[in-house]
Amino acid sequence: MPLYWGDLHNHCGISYGFGGLENALRAARGQLDFVAIIGHASWYDMPARTEGLEYLVDFHKEGFAKLKGHWDQVRETVKSFNVPGEFVTFQGYEAHSSQYGDHHFVSPDDDLPLGEGESPAAIVRKLAPRRVIAVPHHVGYTPGYRGGNWDSFDPAISPIVEVYSKHGSGMSDQGLYPYYHDMGPRDSRSSVYEALRRKHRFGFVGSTDHHAGYPGSYGDGRLAVMADEKTRESIWEAILARRTYAVTGDKIACRFTMNGLPMGSEAKAIERRFELDVTACDQIDKIVVYKNLRPWQIVNGESLLLSGSSRSREAGAGVYKVRVEMGWGDSKNGFFWNGAADVGGGRLLSVETCFRGRSVLAPTPEMKDDPSMNAIGNELIRQTDTSVEWSCTTFKNPTTMHSHTAALILEIEGSEASQVRVQLNGVELTATIGELLAGNRTKHLKPYNSEAMVLQRAVPQHAYTVKEAWTDTEAESECDVYHVEIRQMNGQCAFISPIYALS
Repeated sequence: MPLYWGDLHNHCGISYGFGGLENALRAARGQLDFVAIIGHASWYDMPARTEGLEYLVDFHKEGFAKLKGHWDQVRETVKSFNVPGEFVTFQGYEAHSSQYGDHHFVSPDDDLPLGEGESPAAIVRKLAPRRVIAVPHHVGYTPGYRGGNWDSFDPAISPIVEVYSKHGSGMSDQGLYPYYHDMGPRDSRSSVYEALRRKHRFGFVGSTDHHAGYPGSYGDGRLAVMADEKTRESIWEAILARRTYAVTGDKIACRFTMNGLPMGSEAKAIERRFELDVTACDQIDKIVVYKNLRPWQIVNGESLLLSGSSRSREAGAGVYKVRVEMGWGDSKNGFFWNGAADVGGGRLLSVETCFRGRSVLAPTPEMKDDPSMNAIGNELIRQTDTSVEWSCTTFKNPTTMHSHTAALILEIEGSEASQVRVQLNGVELTATIGELLAGNRTKHLKPYNSEAMVLQRAVPQHAYTVKEAWTDTEAESECDVYHVEIRQMNGQCAFISPIYALS
């Protein structure tokens, strides 16, 4: 089955986010296969409007009213962008809950009405007979403080759980990407690991929770589905079957099966043969297959490099990935790039865009909506088998620890003599694959504090691909849970949905 990439949880100016709905849909179409644009609809147990909470309560109520007043128009616009085989849209909106945690409700039915209720289950009942799922998100917050509620979790209405977004990773209280939003830290009791410990059945997904009309914004979360075709019905079936996984940004391709059954499956098996097939977007740092939350099999990136260096490379002929990255500087309001890259003595097999929108996670009193906020010209203009042209906008990095750069990943068939030439805003940077295997190359546009470009290290195919198989015959419980976590050297990760093996 093909892999398709999407974002089922992002916001724009249809409620208390920012940016135009059509701009958001166009941005999604530029990097994704499917999307749901989510408006904020309700908060059943919202705190009272007491001193210090005036702004919180007011912007929520104003956002809910705005969505309600334009819901028919929102649905029609989302419907108009759905083109089977080209780009798929779903309807949806969000309901907050202090007690049950926040959920977004996603449906393939264009007549989805707005519904409110005291719990996710109550809302789903009110929406019948429409097809709808309730997706828990940013589950890692404190229980009762909009964190996940695993006591009330129902896989019948929540086949997937959002495990990563702009909020961070809710997998555990120890993993990468902790929560730093003003909603607070992570709590192990509401983590994804706690749900797996309880043997809850669900698939993993990532989505951005971006609040400025830019679905799929790089680094904020995306999901992959394994579906027969790029249509609503096929992708919907894949979601219900839990053939999904989460990535932080890079579109890391992964197949994980047990006895031929895909991720998300539940099956009785005494002898369990697992197969893992990964094609990453950068050098692999580590892959861990977990069994009942304990490391069961580990693939280290160092072992991939070691095995690759022992092979005959035929004068370096092969396939490589090279990341062209641009940004930095001091442009808080955005810096526009015109770029082109060409490959000499080689062939360009594929190009993956890593474009970001203006970074907004939640509204602030001083922010004002602008429908064109994220109509920022991120576009792949032209691509051939030796060259690519693009435009994009980058912003000043928020801190020295937080990136807001843009990039393209070039997959190149060639040799160490193949040359990569990049031109950005009239400045040229050139290096051979052989030079980039030894280290990256950088260049600035101006003498000081300026925007800059990078040709990152070339990564040979053996360093970003893995094919492994293992057999397990030791049942530890009535239901053993196997899942995979993948980490690249650049910090981008994938969280692969569990397989549930019954004894």
